[in-house]
Amino acid sequence: MLNYNSSLPEKKLFQDVQMMEIYPIMKLNLRGKKREFISAVGKSLNLLLPTEPNTSTRSDTLTALWLSPDEWMIFSNEKIDIMSNEYKTEILLMNKISKINLGAVTDVTDQFVLINLKGNKIYELFQTGSPYNFNNFKKKKGAVTQTILAKIDVIIHNQDLNNVNLFVRRSFSQHLYSWMGDSASRL
Repeated sequence: MLNYNSSLPEKKLFQDVQMMEIYPIMKLNLRGKKREFISAVGKSLNLLLPTEPNTSTRSDTLTALWLSPDEWMIFSNEKIDIMSNEYKTEILLMNKISKINLGAVTDVTDQFVLINLKGNKIYELFQTGSPYNFNNFKKKKGAVTQTILAKIDVIIHNQDLNNVNLFVRRSFSQHLYSWMGDSASRL
């Protein structure tokens, strides 16, 4: 039995921003270059990996984020069993990808914290601590960017209008959550 502790204290609500950690969510990092790799992942998961920079693809159960020409993050769309750290998706990909040397599959579930943000002032919040220009990003559903927010590396996924997933390394998550809460209270 696992002893999972949430990294972040609680849901925070402000006038135009809502923040909360979504857990437990399975997160896998995939790396591979060959055409056979992309084909094997697509057939195994019934999900095409995005090949266009800074985009994502989604199926009923999984979402894939483009991170670089040979790197993707896959995460579950629904919460997983908190009592287990064995994932069918990881086992399937290990057998179809890693064991035959097409690419690498790494479980990063415990490495990244997923924070969901909703509200009208999400991008104003981001602009207070990021050099990235979100003007085009916020208009593109499924857009992905890796940037700095309050001097912390983050991955931001635009799910829909005023609905964003933010991935941050667990060791920085409390600081970033605190900073976002403080900044959101001043918007």
